[in-house]
Amino acid sequence: MKGKVFFISGIDTNVGKTYATGILARTLAAKGHTVITQKMIQTGCTEVSEDIEMHRHLMGIPFTNEDKSGITCPYIFTYPCSPHMAAERDKREINLSNITVKTQYLQELYEYVLLEGAGGLMVPNDFKSLAIDYVKREHYPLILVTSGKLGSINHTLLSLFACREYGIKVEAVIYNLYPRTDKLIEENTLEYLSRYISREWPGTQLVVMPEQTEGKTPLPLNISL
Repeated sequence: MKGKVFFISGIDTNVGKTYATGILARTLAAKGHTVITQKMIQTGCTEVSEDIEMHRHLMGIPFTNEDKSGITCPYIFTYPCSPHMAAERDKREINLSNITVKTQYLQELYEYVLLEGAGGLMVPNDFKSLAIDYVKREHYPLILVTSGKLGSINHTLLSLFACREYGIKVEAVIYNLYPRTDKLIEENTLEYLSRYISREWPGTQLVVMPEQTEGKTPLPLNISL
């Protein structure tokens, strides 16, 4: 049986989806599952994906053979920007089918493949398609990462609205508590999203990702996949 693929996206850049992906992978592995993470497209790096490095650090494992051979991150671009711009600057093209082939290979080896996107759902892969187009094409269930910073309610609802329009299943919304900002806004945002998701997205889990402490064992996620 092929492994399950979950696409990990965020409501925006720098919302914590790399941490969420690594912590989720560690959580699944602790339950006895075989799990690997994959980065769809990495920008702002050379040779090695820094997000894959972070995943492995959080999982507590070294680079895998699939990491070393480039399977877990098929495209790495040097400039820290949107994939379409980064590819153009490096004079390369992104072949989305190549990413799919790599994911399918990993599905043969692992029970779970956590595929982290670049930025949010409306980030351009190229001048013809967006990240959300790819998620729809591959029929991947989505895990959306949000936070308690000001503006998160708006960004979260817009992302969920887009998923509904595209017919994408949202398996879970992960509420990232790091970094801490305004306690009142954080608590109100969590309460609002909890009520909204319960009412408008029955079956979608709202999972709180605890604030992680550097140097300590990462805290697991209370999630069911």
